[in-house]
Amino acid sequence: MPQVTTDALRAALATVLDPEIKKPITELGMVESAEADDAGRARVTILLTVAACPLKDTLTRDVTAAVSAVPGVSEVAVTLGVMSDEQRAALRTQLRGGVAEREIPFAAPGSLTRVYAVASGKGGVGKSSVTANLAAAMAAEGLRVGVVDADIYGFSIPRMLGVQGRPTQLDDMILPPVAHEVKVISIGMFVPGNQPVVWRGPMLHRALQQFLADVFWGDLDALLLDLPPGTGDVAISVAQLLPNAEILVVTTPQQAAAEVAERAGAIALQTHQRLVGVVENMSWLELPDGSRQEIFGSGGGREVAESLTRSIGAEVPLLGQIPLDVTLREGADAGMPVVLSNPTSPAAVALRGIARGLATRARGLAGRSLGLTPTGR
Repeated sequence: MPQVTTDALRAALATVLDPEIKKPITELGMVESAEADDAGRARVTILLTVAACPLKDTLTRDVTAAVSAVPGVSEVAVTLGVMSDEQRAALRTQLRGGVAEREIPFAAPGSLTRVYAVASGKGGVGKSSVTANLAAAMAAEGLRVGVVDADIYGFSIPRMLGVQGRPTQLDDMILPPVAHEVKVISIGMFVPGNQPVVWRGPMLHRALQQFLADVFWGDLDALLLDLPPGTGDVAISVAQLLPNAEILVVTTPQQAAAEVAERAGAIALQTHQRLVGVVENMSWLELPDGSRQEIFGSGGGREVAESLTRSIGAEVPLLGQIPLDVTLREGADAGMPVVLSNPTSPAAVALRGIARGLATRARGLAGRSLGLTPTGR
């Protein structure tokens, strides 16, 4: 039987990712000790970030599996400890890239994360279900994706993405739950039951600021914000906190809804944000004979896109039309986005096409440092 070395054990442990932070536990300073005796009995001590870590069973299972695969190991015993205050402080600083103070990483000039603020003029147009499915579709394509449920009063993202449990608090840092490979944060994770949130503007702004600065998002390719309907406090706060966010307008074909949606998109003129496009939801119902029944009328999405193009002075495309689909509603209720549960359904095909288009867009140079310095003649 080969001799098991500490280096071999640590190499195996380097393949184990923390379930919440998604980084190797060796990089996070979570491995206190790892050793084996001559009989191949391995003893590993792992330091949890907090004693009440909700995924400690998952971590124990992953560590056991990794160490068991080392040649010569005959038995694995995993002991769980807890980080000291100093170790947690060092970890927070490490996760923030060496910056001890809080900041919004997505607002930094060098950020490569695409930030999409999903907006609508009125409620009931399917903005949240569009957000949840776009996030899940992007993650399924291999992107690192996060979602902020910024609809403080009408939060629904946790249910639609099937998020279970509360976030883990690492002192003043929040580790967001992960569902379908999407990191998610919502005020619904902090209020008991179905209790309503009754807050004024300043508290809404503070909550959004905490979601962006105090949550450990890691390196994201895309961050989606599910905004409340209309052009109120949260929309203004997003413009202040994330001036580089691009607005995605969701509407239905109905003319009354389209007129309201135009106002939600036109806020970009005042906030100097970019409009990425318009998504038309509930466009039609496909009947068994192959025909389409336009229950909410037609043309609303294209009308919004053309009107905003004239107002903004730049092209605002209609990114896609999503048909009415029972599986879309069923997936939202069950916490399983239709793009994952039934990817060939009409709604899923449309949503995956929109997500693919958003994921492959090149990031502009606006607000980014080009690394150029002037030279003398």
